[in-house]
Amino acid sequence: MRLVIARCSVDYTGRLTAHLPEATRLLIHKADGSLLVHSDGGSYKPLNWMSPPAIFDLAELTEEQQLAGVIECWTVTHKKTGDELRVNIFEWLSDERFELGTDPGLEKDGVEAHLQELLAAQIERLGDGHTLVRREHMTAIGPVDILARDAEGAAIAVEIKRRGEIDGVEQLTRYLELMNRDPLLAPVRGVFAAQEIKPQARTLAEDRGIRCVVLDYNDMRGAESGELTLF
Repeated sequence: MRLVIARCSVDYTGRLTAHLPEATRLLIHKADGSLLVHSDGGSYKPLNWMSPPAIFDLAELTEEQQLAGVIECWTVTHKKTGDELRVNIFEWLSDERFELGTDPGLEKDGVEAHLQELLAAQIERLGDGHTLVRREHMTAIGPVDILARDAEGAAIAVEIKRRGEIDGVEQLTRYLELMNRDPLLAPVRGVFAAQEIKPQARTLAEDRGIRCVVLDYNDMRGAESGELTLF
């Protein structure tokens, strides 16, 4: 991974066009070919980016760029779409490279993992007649927490979160888009299940036809053990 802090301008061309005027920014170039442009704000979301698969190259500077003070020009081109991210660098402030190695992947916290286990064992909480097909149903972009069938035999994709926010709805939406391309599964409906679902996430989910289910962790644990719980 290469981390660069530089005074630069950024232009995106392709299916859309966008321009970031000259300013000091953080540029992250990853081993997978992606490039992310960050400012010192806006939380985790980059100002602009190019996703992999992409080709990174140094463009030859034109006379106009040289007169404008550009000292280096990066181009990152998406291999499939041809979209291009062009970064004109005017001043270097920092340039560091790091070898991060292979990432072991995201491990869900104990509560979230246990929620998945509990719901798989108590799949009827989604509705009468629901049956479990499998946990961790793999797709091209990652595993869906639970694949189930409703009383009519229709496929149900369930994404489980401890706290349901917009990112989780977006994640489930991507899974559904892929799964509905599979003629053996389609049509697939989505269920967003969490201990707590934020109002914005619920609104987005329902707008996309995704059903929201609030899970009572303590109640589910009581059902698992056969013990009665007060709360």
